[in-house]
Amino acid sequence: MNLKQMVGVESAKYVKNGMTVGLGTGSTAFYMVEEIGRRMREENLDITGVTTSKATEKQAKELGIPLKSIDEVDHVDITIDGADEISKDFHGIKGGGAALLFEKIVATYSKETIWIVDESKMVDKLGAFPLPVEVIPYGSNQLLHLFNSKELNPKIRVQDNGNPLLTDSKNYIIDLYLKEIDEPKELATWLDHQVGVVEHGLFLDMASRVIVGTSENGVQTIEVSR
Repeated sequence: MNLKQMVGVESAKYVKNGMTVGLGTGSTAFYMVEEIGRRMREENLDITGVTTSKATEKQAKELGIPLKSIDEVDHVDITIDGADEISKDFHGIKGGGAALLFEKIVATYSKETIWIVDESKMVDKLGAFPLPVEVIPYGSNQLLHLFNSKELNPKIRVQDNGNPLLTDSKNYIIDLYLKEIDEPKELATWLDHQVGVVEHGLFLDMASRVIVGTSENGVQTIEVSR
């Protein structure tokens, strides 16, 4: 197994019968969803999934995982998802796969959130990975100008054909190339107040457990106290 597969399989052990489970998005979460599908086939695991993207929805349906939308459940027991960066104080950047809006909605309504990553995602401070900001198309150039004026080094994420990438909600992503974020809570609050910003990729005080795949010591599970 590679590191991503190792942590994906390990994280699925926290899923129990009767749970409503938030199914994350991305290359690491892929293995978690696959393992849940295997447990359903071979161990008669009985769960309901809530997906965080159309890609995960497609995968889950192919595996026969029963699904409901976030608006069809009264809570989510546990959400398992990847992360693009996790700082030493366990804040995260997510959204490299452009699913940050649905990911944050599902995580917000979850009793517990587990992040699954390989060791390359663990950093002292956030910021080396570009910070995704989901914005509505109308007024997006104005937000680009604003972010430029604040020296946040913004760039609209584009597809291979050069057109702006569209999220599942038909919004744009502006990536902020910050190198290092000294005050993530201050930046998150400022972004929250900018008109036209739908959501940003700063996931602060959300993870209750982090499962890390390491080349030397295998899988390590970190309990996060808040």
